[in-house]
Amino acid sequence: MSTELLPVENYVPHRGAMLLLDRLIAADVDSAVAEVTVPRGGLFLHDAGMPSWVGMEYMAQTVAAWAGWNALRKGQAVKIGFLLGSRRYETAQAFFAPGSLLRISVHCDLMGDNGLGMFDCRIHGQDETELASARISVFEPEDGSAYISPSPAAG
Repeated sequence: MSTELLPVENYVPHRGAMLLLDRLIAADVDSAVAEVTVPRGGLFLHDAGMPSWVGMEYMAQTVAAWAGWNALRKGQAVKIGFLLGSRRYETAQAFFAPGSLLRISVHCDLMGDNGLGMFDCRIHGQDETELASARISVFEPEDGSAYISPSPAAG
């Protein structure tokens, strides 16, 4: 796995409050590992902590970081991608504790030429206990902005 990495915002299109990852700590052609310290305030936080369903977005953003790392490695631009869905998102707890360090790992099981991919994802706590797991499907089109720009008819 690569050890010399840029700040995570170089690999993902997310910005501001929607950039949930703190750093990409490892990447290779098949997998990536990112970290986040669960914030003590801000977006999504409840009194009990960060809802564990946010783990799905942590996983999706780690996949995005993996895709961005691979794109830059090949001299290509970072693209917009989409989380299509998941299979069996399982979590060991209802909330992630504020201030806790989470390590998110993703492994590419399949990436088609059409931009469709499937990833095995896991979230571990500081003591290496598995806190969540899922298989997620993603789509990275050639021109992702075409999917989010308003259509001329909508004007």
